[in-house]
Amino acid sequence: MARRDVPILHRLVNGHPLVWLDNGATTQKPRQVIEALAGFYGSANSNIHRGAHTMAREATEAFEAGRAAVARFLGAASPDDIVFVRGTTEGINLVAQSWGRANLGPGDDILVPVLEHHSNIVPWQMVAKETRARVVPVPLRPDGRIDLDAYADLLSMRTQLVALSHASNVLGTVPPVREMTALAHRYGAKVLVDGAQAVAHFPVDVQDLDADFYVFSGHKLFAPTGIGALYAKPDVLREMAPWQGGGNMIESVAFTGTTYAPVPHLLEAGTGHISGVVGLLAALNWLTSFDRDAVTAYETALMAHAQQALATVPGLELLGSAPERIGVLTFTLAGHDPAGIAEWLDRDGIAVRAGHHCAQPALAHYGLASAARASLALYNTPEEVDKLVASLQQLQQAG
Repeated sequence: MARRDVPILHRLVNGHPLVWLDNGATTQKPRQVIEALAGFYGSANSNIHRGAHTMAREATEAFEAGRAAVARFLGAASPDDIVFVRGTTEGINLVAQSWGRANLGPGDDILVPVLEHHSNIVPWQMVAKETRARVVPVPLRPDGRIDLDAYADLLSMRTQLVALSHASNVLGTVPPVREMTALAHRYGAKVLVDGAQAVAHFPVDVQDLDADFYVFSGHKLFAPTGIGALYAKPDVLREMAPWQGGGNMIESVAFTGTTYAPVPHLLEAGTGHISGVVGLLAALNWLTSFDRDAVTAYETALMAHAQQALATVPGLELLGSAPERIGVLTFTLAGHDPAGIAEWLDRDGIAVRAGHHCAQPALAHYGLASAARASLALYNTPEEVDKLVASLQQLQQAG
């Protein structure tokens, strides 16, 4: 049913039906999202807030409806806990620059698992250099799980922040975020959760996780690029200083002094990605129209089928075998470099990612600089997985 809604899945690539297995990089968009974008620009385009005319009110209502939908989707207590950003990367940088600058200092620790995407490493390195704090890597176990014993040992009263992903983009590992958060809170540390890879695959409840910050990107959630959201606990959010200055985030401006708007608008300087929020709202409505538990069960079964099928390819090695994981299949193939694998598969209309996946420390854990990655979504099928496997087998036979 989901496939019928996604127009691009019905195109040909190099004469073959498209097999989109690059969902970890970006997801394809259902017609409901595409139509919502066209509808906004065709009949409702206006800037938001402060406008007295009809279309300004309509655009504002749509924008704030998107905020309320994100709050419901994440289980947040209020729409006021949601800040719109360009995506996960900007959300993490916002927290690093606004909260981090004010709360980190010499001798403070930021714990970051080796599992993380570069977007959840580099911003902390930048703010640590500025504040003379330090970024402390949390090691992995051989199967790709976070070493929880090492994590417990590294936590201390020096720990101010733990930054961890809800699901790994390169190994698929789903860490025990709730338990890790509870342990961090015993030391008074805040916890930021990178949900970029998680939100499309299973339900999220930020209050149950007790996360202080949670970030995600719309484009990995069947929504447009350039839109995402940051959730923060109300008490934390109220303490955060503006990250950028400009319109929308002020109450009044004079050369004698400026007063700011309350959160979340305080952290949303300038004109937001209004159409992006309209598209995100449509994507959330589309995704939540399905039984989320049924989607998770389907993807788990598809992942199991893919693991069994890929095991029949000579010389193929999958990275990571954590028991809790999403449908991410990162692999190497003896005798072939990852870029060559991706080019071969593309001839058959199969799209996968090749490279370091913006997770070089995680690959280095396996002694690798690059790998190929197939990543699954709810619109993928066992038949598509079988096409991937058949093409890889032909590649091995071709030498």
